[in-house]
Amino acid sequence: MTKPWPLARQLLVLQLVLVGLLVGAGAVLAYVDAGRATDDNAREEVLAVAETVADSPSVEAALETADPSAELQPFAERVRADTGVDFITIMSPEGIRYTHPDPDQIGKEFIGNTAKALAGQAFTETYTGTLGPSMRAVVPVFGINGKVVALVAVGITIEAISDELNERLLPLAGVAVGVFVVGVAGSYLVSDRLRRQTRGVAPAELRDMFEYYQAILHSVREGLVLVGRDGRIALCNDAARDLLRLPADVKGAAVADLDLAADLAAALTADEPRSDELHLTDTRLLLVNTMPVESRGRSMGNVVTLRDHTDLQNLTGELDTVRGFAESLRSQAHESANRLHAVISLIELGRTDRAVELATAELETAQQLTDRVVGSVTEPVLAALLLGKLSEASERGVELELTADTAMQEAAEDVDSRDLITILGNLIDNALDAAVDNAAERSPKVRVTVRSEADGLFVRVADSGPGVDEDADIFRRGWSTKPDGEAGRGLGLALVGQAVRRNHGAIDVANDGGAVFTVRLPISSVR
Repeated sequence: MTKPWPLARQLLVLQLVLVGLLVGAGAVLAYVDAGRATDDNAREEVLAVAETVADSPSVEAALETADPSAELQPFAERVRADTGVDFITIMSPEGIRYTHPDPDQIGKEFIGNTAKALAGQAFTETYTGTLGPSMRAVVPVFGINGKVVALVAVGITIEAISDELNERLLPLAGVAVGVFVVGVAGSYLVSDRLRRQTRGVAPAELRDMFEYYQAILHSVREGLVLVGRDGRIALCNDAARDLLRLPADVKGAAVADLDLAADLAAALTADEPRSDELHLTDTRLLLVNTMPVESRGRSMGNVVTLRDHTDLQNLTGELDTVRGFAESLRSQAHESANRLHAVISLIELGRTDRAVELATAELETAQQLTDRVVGSVTEPVLAALLLGKLSEASERGVELELTADTAMQEAAEDVDSRDLITILGNLIDNALDAAVDNAAERSPKVRVTVRSEADGLFVRVADSGPGVDEDADIFRRGWSTKPDGEAGRGLGLALVGQAVRRNHGAIDVANDGGAVFTVRLPISSVR
């Protein structure tokens, strides 16, 4: 199978054919125009010479002599030599020649038409005479009485006219060749540039590539954004528009003009590669990769891929909750084993009454704690979260208190548990850290309230820590009171803010013996 010509070669051949046709057509038109101009010039020249000779007083005076040829022949030859015409024939009204370039033709009858001139009208014609085909003009000579007393014929042979035309052809051919060479050179330069731009790909291959790329761009679930070196959107697929909530006509818009977070906009236009960066929008957690693109050492902009990390983050949060609950069960199992050994030892020592007292007291405490959580919160995952946090708080020496008004009964099965776990889990984790860090100032304590209300859901987490700066942008990703480099730094509160915004809720921050976070999720967010 013959490989199709690349687009650049096809364009080059097409341009060469087009240039050749245009130059050829131009040359033909120029040749025809030059021939017409040469004929017109010859016609005007012979007519002007003939009229000049006819008006000459010498001609009229010679016609009155007995031998007009004696004076007219030298006169006609001088004028012929001066003007460059091929013949000047002065004749009688009857057509008998008085002058002729060939003296042997003097006295013979003129060969040609004279009717119009005898009628007093000058005219031009192409006629074949003794010197061959010629362009000639015949003009009457009027006497004193106004009658035609002689005729003057002036002509230029067709051969002479052709010679003049041929002299014009050389520069015309030079111009045509020059135009063709320039056209070929320009076509080659355009073709060469196109070849470099298209990398020698044939038109059918370009069409297929475009269709494939379009299909891929609109079918992949990952967001793809191409940002030019001028900071404007060159391409944005459907997934990227959905993830970033961009308008359909975003192509050509400057990244700085889009409603994006400053750190996300900076990642899209970064000069250096960015790998697996987490960025928060109002409703999503995005994993962003940025790769600068260069072509022949010149920056072309950035290729940016976006992946929705929201569901994975939510699942990770749930997994952390389950892992915490399992860790809590492991810790409780370890403590239970210790107490069980103590009970067995008391029985072996014969202190059965003390063994029964220790066993029932521990069982009662554990059961009361479980009944308190499960009785107030019937959502299984949330109950597991609270039990795990209670166990974690106990291990860290923090008193975690569920307030008396904690009650989540009616909406337990309708609340988006993933968002609630994100909100409550991160708030409790931050509260535990703050309480532990401030243990030297006051006894570490965390109070948690979760309850269903008529207009939605109410969550409050208060700690005994040092409090927070209420004017700080604490829900911005990267803000944290933890030391730099610590794992998870600056992400928890950002996820809390995102989950609250996603559910159209509100979050308030205050200080009351420590930080107090209050979250209200409207009834519309309860599904």
